[in-house]
Amino acid sequence: MTRIAPAWIVVGATSLGGCGDVQSALAPAGDEASRVALLTWILFAGAAVILLIVGVALVLAMMGSKRSRRFLASRRAIKLGGIAFPVVTLTILLGYGVWLMRETIATDRPAALRIEVTGEQWWWRIAYAGDQGQPIAEANELRIPVGREVDVVLRSSDVIHSFWIPSLGGKLDMIPGRTNVLRIKAERPGIYRGQCAEYCGGAHALMALELVAMSDAEFENWLKAAKRPAPGGTHDGPGAALFHSGGCGACHAIRGTKAAGVIGPDLSRIGTRRFLAAATIPNTPENLTRLITHGQTVKPGNAMPEFRIFSEQELRSLATYLTSLK
Repeated sequence: MTRIAPAWIVVGATSLGGCGDVQSALAPAGDEASRVALLTWILFAGAAVILLIVGVALVLAMMGSKRSRRFLASRRAIKLGGIAFPVVTLTILLGYGVWLMRETIATDRPAALRIEVTGEQWWWRIAYAGDQGQPIAEANELRIPVGREVDVVLRSSDVIHSFWIPSLGGKLDMIPGRTNVLRIKAERPGIYRGQCAEYCGGAHALMALELVAMSDAEFENWLKAAKRPAPGGTHDGPGAALFHSGGCGACHAIRGTKAAGVIGPDLSRIGTRRFLAAATIPNTPENLTRLITHGQTVKPGNAMPEFRIFSEQELRSLATYLTSLK
């Protein structure tokens, strides 16, 4: 008994952890997520009823009267309980599920906003529509206005990924060579965590993202700032000089500077993001330094080499510069 108790504690704690509202399909904050949650609870309730029926039948088959045991062993009981009941039950559930999710399956309404998201190993390339068709590059963090439908255009540049923000809707795969579109809408402001839901390699579990739902005014101000040709920050200080001399611009881009790399995430506004490395660690100067020098420890297998050639003073200058980009 003493050995079993710790196991139950671990299972219980893990199960309760899944009931939080940070990343849970049972804490809906959007229309589609509400329908998914309703269908989930109906399936849970139906499964409980079926389990109860099977349990009662099992007890009767073992301890019931001869008449009940004879009936349960008859062909009629097998046809009714083993064929007719599952067919009717599953048909009803399928029909109701299709009817409930009909707006998700097909809708002709145009979305208020369109955002492109490309899955990479193991991060998210994000692009908003800018002026004159010029995309505004971001990474690993989505921002949308509350109460407005948003089409998320999903693509993959390498392997199959899957975009999933449980509190806002179901998941949709990102398949190389194919474009899928997922419509989402946040009913209230907040921060909602998402995750790649298709195994895509070693660091798959560390490929998360955050969606920040903002009021219309806040979103418009944020988007207006994102459209600036050059982000904030001191671009002529020692940190900026080290960024360019160290070759960081070969992989990363910072708008308004000569850094125009497209291999890694765009860093033009990295200072506004809450997390680093696809929502793996909080965005702090200390963690930024750690990511630069020990990136393979933070996210094993990522494509960025570890830069241990810089002194502590140089690393502080570089982190100060990057966190100032807003």
